[in-house]
Amino acid sequence: MPDTTTVVPISDEALPADRVGPPERHRILVIDDEADIRESLELLLAGENYAVDVAESGAAGLRKFESGNFELVLLDLMMPDRSGMDVLAEIRERDRETPVFMLTAYGSVEVAVRALKSGANDYFAKPWDNEKLLIEIDRMISKGRLERENTQLKRALKQRYAFPNIVGKSERMVRLLDQVAQVAPSRATILITGETGTGKELIAKAIHGHSARADQIFVPVNSGNLPSDLLESILFGHMKGSFTGAVASRKGLFETANRGTIFFDEVGTIGPEIQAKLLRVLQDREFMPLGSNESVRVDIRILAATNADLRKLVEEGKFREDLYYRLNVINLNLPPLRDRREDIPLLVEHFFTRYCRENEKFLDSGRSSVLRFEPEAMQILMEHHWGGNVRELENVVERAVVLATAPSVPAHVLPDHLQRASGMRIGRDNNGMLAPDASLFEIVADFERRKIIEALEAANYSQTEAAEALRIPLSTLNQKIKRLNIDVKRRPG
Repeated sequence: MPDTTTVVPISDEALPADRVGPPERHRILVIDDEADIRESLELLLAGENYAVDVAESGAAGLRKFESGNFELVLLDLMMPDRSGMDVLAEIRERDRETPVFMLTAYGSVEVAVRALKSGANDYFAKPWDNEKLLIEIDRMISKGRLERENTQLKRALKQRYAFPNIVGKSERMVRLLDQVAQVAPSRATILITGETGTGKELIAKAIHGHSARADQIFVPVNSGNLPSDLLESILFGHMKGSFTGAVASRKGLFETANRGTIFFDEVGTIGPEIQAKLLRVLQDREFMPLGSNESVRVDIRILAATNADLRKLVEEGKFREDLYYRLNVINLNLPPLRDRREDIPLLVEHFFTRYCRENEKFLDSGRSSVLRFEPEAMQILMEHHWGGNVRELENVVERAVVLATAPSVPAHVLPDHLQRASGMRIGRDNNGMLAPDASLFEIVADFERRKIIEALEAANYSQTEAAEALRIPLSTLNQKIKRLNIDVKRRPG
């Protein structure tokens, strides 16, 4: 059964909106031959409530790594006894999961690429930016926790539903999958509802795959793509000479799906005549091919999906009421992505890995993606309306993989419509000050906004001059002006 490009996202938490010291003491190993570097990192990380262990050489670092249970390693590239690359290779022989960040005073693109290809998760040149380093450490440890929890959940639920193409653990989707597990073994007709792009066909395949018909054929029919006369012939088949061009008899999809499952996508678009014939198949499990006087009996299960309100179509006389009730024996409803935004980070990770593998780029030694969106870009994704649901998000991530030139993907790589719609909302009190509970995103955005306004005012609102003063590309400045809702039309008098 071929894989589908639609994935039902399930996760129960997003990337942290602001970075604070973790509530539990996550363990980090620092391997560096310079005492001042070890001391500096130990103080920085201890201040964020991390439990830090240090090693002064590659050999000592490997001994500590083997004896400890660390959630991240900071590894110096150049050490007297052995290079960081050699230490990294030995770590990866023992453990492919623990994140490793390379540190070096010899920064170059070539070294960074070599480190990432060898299995490092990130690369920082000395002297590093403390804030950026802490953000990436927190992000990587949070990602690891999500992956471990997701793995544990999959193991716990394996006996209930082991759906290989469905990832995550959000409460709404777990409840839905519980229903899928209950109804899949039955013969019941099921109506799957939800907006375009939410993963209705994937749910239909999961039902088929966990039914007694799993080893038989699954036949999808996209009802909305075909005119009624052609759809009728495709579904029910025809006899030779039954219409102009019928030069040979041909079996229809119902007969092809015998003993298996047939899935009608967008069933609300089916015309009245075919609705009547479909009703007969549902009632009697038989039909008559075009041009034939003999009925054909079939043993099939019928699943249907729609993004339309079938009840409303019935009221408008566009859909048969008796067919509606025959189809709607059990209804499974998929919520839109905007109602489960906590699923977005895990979905992004999933699609990054899928498309990095397809494009053979930005993969670690375990062939997982090392790409990630910068915080500003992830915030835009978290706030977007997602009218196209998971399919739209998948397209955005695929585009990012194709356009990415470095492991950290900036906001300007996102499609224009996401950037235009992503005006940053900064919470303020009655005095215009930042709210006491402002997130890190809001604090950073407020600081950025003030600095950009200062640069614009100093340049008499010349965006070109302001961009030069801020030492950023003009395109980046324009994107930030839009996102931060900065009024550039007013001019000093």
